[in-house]
Amino acid sequence: MVSQKDREIIRELAAEWMEQASLPVMNERKRLWKAVHDLKAERPVILVETAWIEDFVSQSEILCEDPFLRTVEQNMRITLRQARELGDDLVMEPYYRVGWRMLFSDYGVPVDIESSVQNPASMAYRFNFPIGQPEDVAILKKRTLAVDRAKTARMTDTLQDVMGDILPIASGNYDPFAYEFDVGEFGDLGFNGTFFFGLTWQLYRFIGNDNLFRWVYEAPEAIHELMEYMLNDRIALFEFLESEGLLALNTDNQMAGPRSYGYVSDLPEADSTDDVKLKNLWGWAESQEAEGISPQMYGEFVLPYLAKLSEKFGLIYYGCCEGVDNKLDLIIDAIPNLRSVSVSGWSDFAKCAEMLGKNYVYSRKPVPAHISGPNPHWDLMEKDMKDTYAVAKDCNVEILYRDVYTTDGDRTRLKKWVDMTKSIFQM
Repeated sequence: MVSQKDREIIRELAAEWMEQASLPVMNERKRLWKAVHDLKAERPVILVETAWIEDFVSQSEILCEDPFLRTVEQNMRITLRQARELGDDLVMEPYYRVGWRMLFSDYGVPVDIESSVQNPASMAYRFNFPIGQPEDVAILKKRTLAVDRAKTARMTDTLQDVMGDILPIASGNYDPFAYEFDVGEFGDLGFNGTFFFGLTWQLYRFIGNDNLFRWVYEAPEAIHELMEYMLNDRIALFEFLESEGLLALNTDNQMAGPRSYGYVSDLPEADSTDDVKLKNLWGWAESQEAEGISPQMYGEFVLPYLAKLSEKFGLIYYGCCEGVDNKLDLIIDAIPNLRSVSVSGWSDFAKCAEMLGKNYVYSRKPVPAHISGPNPHWDLMEKDMKDTYAVAKDCNVEILYRDVYTTDGDRTRLKKWVDMTKSIFQM
């Protein structure tokens, strides 16, 4: 039973959410995002990832008592504060989305996560790396996949009862990262709608970096066996979501890639009533864990598997934090439905701009360390954006400020960065 206090809190937030979502600027921002993803950019689009900034909305501001509604309240307060304060190209849709709660078995081996002993709330953690020898790959088993329709229905019904008459409730897709960390019964990490491939993401959790870098020389067959196993695992997962009718189009403000929205003309509009297929969706390919191997080894051990999985989807967003300039030609050749490429601070900005041109989205990721902590480095942030403008001003640019975990109690620096970037790009 939802208390009257919790009900009133959520309803007040829902009314403000709908008010913000109904503003004319939201349709204008959707149009601008779509223009970038249609490769006809009118100007860059800018988005700050606020969901993981621990001091953007403090726990003392969360007033609900019910654990599930506290999670919803926190998400709504973060989104609303961003809409009110930052002036970036945040889009709020006139609905609140709930992802399906999934039930996954393990991989036949326990992949344990150990948090920092000194600070359990820290982002620092490590894994037990259960595959210690090449012959241990044989221990892996096919995962069982299921959807918890009852739990999802409880969540959806609760929100429908509390605020559905003000803010409609939508359902579909799932948060892949919610199953990697302990986020509670109803928690998520804000990645709903993301079809994250995570092949080497999981391979690293099996064997660790040391073995990854050694086995490409000493046991190449084991690396191929692991990659084939992960490819089949992801195909089974994505096809399960499709066959069970769990998919929702991610061509709205769900994530096409790491915090990039999915607005685009080449896939069905999010309000389409047709059955949703994987071919109607964005997929997200990346391989940060393979950063330390050569482009040639990447082309042998990683890219063929990413390319095979990419065939399942309509459009592909490639990359995250890894540098891409030394292998971008391989990626372009291997993935015909590539549309967006992440250009992090570890990439050659100019080389990427030349290779992407107007044929792809130049998805720029500023360096998060510059804005984090007690002493933000404004000179480095300004240089970062000026260097980007100098080489990519004629590209289809989106700028996504991600992986900022603290502003040391000074969230005003986020708007200052947005205003600075708009000025540099003459927006």
